[in-house]
Amino acid sequence: MDDNALFEKYHRLLSENIRLTEENNQLKVRLGITESEPDEDGISKTSAEESLPGEKSSDCAAFPDVTNASNSISKIKLFMSLFKGREDVYAKRWENKNKSGYSPVCLNQWRTGICGKPTISCAKCPNKAYAPMDEAVIEDHLRGKLTAGIYPMLPDETCFFLAMDFDEGDWQKDISMVRDVCGEFSIPAVVERSRSGKGGHLWFFFEQSIPAMLARKFGTAILTHAMDKRHDIRFRSYDRLFPNQDTMPKGGLGNLIALPLQKAAREMGNSEFVDENLQSHPDQWAFLSGIQKIPGDRIEGLISELCPGHELGVLKIDAEEETSKPWETRKIQLLKSDFPARIDIVRANMLFVPKVGLSQRALNRLKRLASFKNPMFFRHQAMRLSTYGLPRIISCAEETAGYLGLPRGSETELAEILTDLGIDIRFIDKTNPGKNINVTFNGQLRDEQALALEQLLNHDIGILCGTTAFGKTVVAIRLIAERKVNTLILVDKVNLMSQWKKKLSEFLIVNETLPGQDLTANKRRGRKKNTSIIGQLGGGKNTLNGIVDVAVMQSLSRQGEVRECVKNYGMIIADECHHASAFTYEQILKTTNARYIYGLSATPARKDGHHPILFMHCGPIRYRDNAKKQAESRPFDHYVIPRFTSMRVPLDSDEKEVPIQALYAEIVDNDFRNQQIVDDVLTNYKLGRNCIVLTLRTAHVELIAKKLRESVPDVVTLTGGMGVKTTREVFKGIAETPADKNLILVATGHFIGEGFDEPRLDTLFLAMPISWKGTLQQYAGRLHRLFAQKKEVRIYDYVDIQVKMLERMYQKRLAGYASMGYAAKGEDIGSASLDIIFDKDNFLPVFSQDLAAAKKEILIVSPFVRIRRTSQMIKLLQIAIGKKIRVMVVTRPAEDFKPADRSGLQEALNLLKNNGIHIVFKSNIHQKFAVMDQKIVWYGSINLLSYGTAQESIMRIESGNIASELLKSIESS
Repeated sequence: MDDNALFEKYHRLLSENIRLTEENNQLKVRLGITESEPDEDGISKTSAEESLPGEKSSDCAAFPDVTNASNSISKIKLFMSLFKGREDVYAKRWENKNKSGYSPVCLNQWRTGICGKPTISCAKCPNKAYAPMDEAVIEDHLRGKLTAGIYPMLPDETCFFLAMDFDEGDWQKDISMVRDVCGEFSIPAVVERSRSGKGGHLWFFFEQSIPAMLARKFGTAILTHAMDKRHDIRFRSYDRLFPNQDTMPKGGLGNLIALPLQKAAREMGNSEFVDENLQSHPDQWAFLSGIQKIPGDRIEGLISELCPGHELGVLKIDAEEETSKPWETRKIQLLKSDFPARIDIVRANMLFVPKVGLSQRALNRLKRLASFKNPMFFRHQAMRLSTYGLPRIISCAEETAGYLGLPRGSETELAEILTDLGIDIRFIDKTNPGKNINVTFNGQLRDEQALALEQLLNHDIGILCGTTAFGKTVVAIRLIAERKVNTLILVDKVNLMSQWKKKLSEFLIVNETLPGQDLTANKRRGRKKNTSIIGQLGGGKNTLNGIVDVAVMQSLSRQGEVRECVKNYGMIIADECHHASAFTYEQILKTTNARYIYGLSATPARKDGHHPILFMHCGPIRYRDNAKKQAESRPFDHYVIPRFTSMRVPLDSDEKEVPIQALYAEIVDNDFRNQQIVDDVLTNYKLGRNCIVLTLRTAHVELIAKKLRESVPDVVTLTGGMGVKTTREVFKGIAETPADKNLILVATGHFIGEGFDEPRLDTLFLAMPISWKGTLQQYAGRLHRLFAQKKEVRIYDYVDIQVKMLERMYQKRLAGYASMGYAAKGEDIGSASLDIIFDKDNFLPVFSQDLAAAKKEILIVSPFVRIRRTSQMIKLLQIAIGKKIRVMVVTRPAEDFKPADRSGLQEALNLLKNNGIHIVFKSNIHQKFAVMDQKIVWYGSINLLSYGTAQESIMRIESGNIASELLKSIESS
């Protein structure tokens, strides 16, 4: 018998022994036999136990007389009645080479041929056999034989308790304030000093299991209320709740918390429950038996009392949300009495608000001006992914002993709040006005550029949001000429630095001498290295001169420390400022005290939702151009050409379980798909077009380039990691390519997706799917530079219609194409047909015309069918049926839906059947399209027989080939 089998047998026998002992004790009580001396063990004869006062609950009333002197069985039963989590698994603490942690206990751990370690994790191991949490485990924990951790979230996503962890700064003051709030609202809560002694846990116990979402909302509301009384409580406290997610992560167990009263920790005075003075109660077991539990039906009411609004309180709302939903804007509610009569705010690298005279509530609310909900946390939680390492709240505020520091982008909102309250405010300007420089602009701005310049000059900080080819760089150079102060330009890539230096040399006349340079001195004989008046930092060079300099942001920071030179300029221009939420970029902007700070970006909104950081440091958008109007003003047409692929997930895989990275790997290795891309590139190359292929994987770049070189030797590849010198030589080679020689570039989107400037490019091949509109705009921007011979630009978009996740990504791209003014084209590139990308509000009139014009057949594929839209469509379809046109609808069967949704579905289906429409059921279909006469195609994210969201889009294309591909996709479903 191996060790694991013995371990399992031992625990089984120990549990049986505890059960039989308890049964014997009950029989002795009935027979009037006196209990013998209590057990002489660590449980029975402990000498330090108790915590916060509270009335006995019904559960704990079953153990009214449990004390230090009670027997082990009574203590274990009391303990397990309070600390109730998952019973099918527990975690055990381990230590190894100065490292420690907790792992779930598996009965098969390290068993040869069975245990999957270290190749696969326990969660994914098919042979995992978790040891249960039972009386034996609790006894071993209390006796100090092991340190057990409990998983609070049950499989049904409920919990019996909530715990808060405080372990930073003045945790004693934080936990005491939260406990005081609980006392104010008569909420039973008990405090335990953690096993390390460097923190504490606040425990709440419920009479019955409640949804983890509700428990966490309850804990969040308590913290939010406490922050108004002690602003020092960190937002990180929101992330230290147990359970730490509303839902169970896929394949996971949720987070765990170490159980209290572990003997070894108690011998050091830790892992015990403490009183208001954080001193251990003398009798821990007597204290536990008096704990009051919270009725589940009281929780909702308490949340409303604690936080009348959102449980997270008032936070910064990002600019896009404020614009689209102005009626939901939440203002910070403060009183004049929260502030002194006058406040002197220091404007430097940040806005420094003196704390003297401000209430705790005021400091908390002002701190929230620079704080926002982290979309990545809520996105991961909604997808049932782990949220480990993702804070719920991101804050850009900082504090010193005497000041609250807010980003400079908060100035307008801060001033409005104080002014509305009648507070006398004075800004003391400690920013660096910079050194005057003699510069003039050598060029002419277009009308829209002049308007953008005017808006920027009206403010000391702000953002210019302009599409590629708008000329943001030129506007910024004119800004330098107008401000006439020494300027530092921040970029994130070496090639961008080179582009800036080139543009500055072209558009800015600098009438300055370099430090130490004497123009009146006699020139020395011999060759002398030419020194540019435009300084740089990055690319292996440091020629900063304090006049007009360009710096790669990574070169301005070393080991987390920002170079002091960023404080020597009067103006900072942050190019591609949407990267400002990156740690290094943000630290630079937090450090600089330049009087003027401006950001440039084509896509200020970020996929991760962290763009509020950008606005806090660079200010609001002062000018935004219109992408559609820019497209209309360009002297060339804009087309997207969808190319449907036959790629599907492997037959032995469940598509729902295949992660996106695995799909990307499949795309790289798909020979048919790659050949389709190569054929399209070669076709366009032979037509005299200049092509760029963008993908996400370096291996994909090399593979496609290798195939292309079989026909065109001069294919250029561009990827990260080539080195500064090689990259410079490649860019130089591209620039020096004769105008009559076509280009084929194959690159990774991350390397060349923004900041790359080659005006000849007119055809983009999107070799790997993306979904974020900002990335799409960056990619498309490679084609939008003006060039004399450019008549139209094309984007070939490869649609993996057989894979639901990838098809959805294309549907998101459709909306992006529409916003940039692109029209759709079929395979007949020379066709003059009107193929437009529509949204849910404007597609119906044109769609109705196509239905009316159909001559033979109409096919509508709509996974969802609703009576409202069906009633609207039926009038149009009746006309077609009257003309003997065959009408077919493909949709999901009722079994695919919840019972509550089936009645409405059946009503809509009956309406279709009663009007002579043939219905075909296909389970779990995801495609959404319509085909008329096997040529007119409507394809996108709109369910044609159901209403959807405002962001949905659909394109109209005349293409027999695309119609055929779509029909095949349904037939093979």
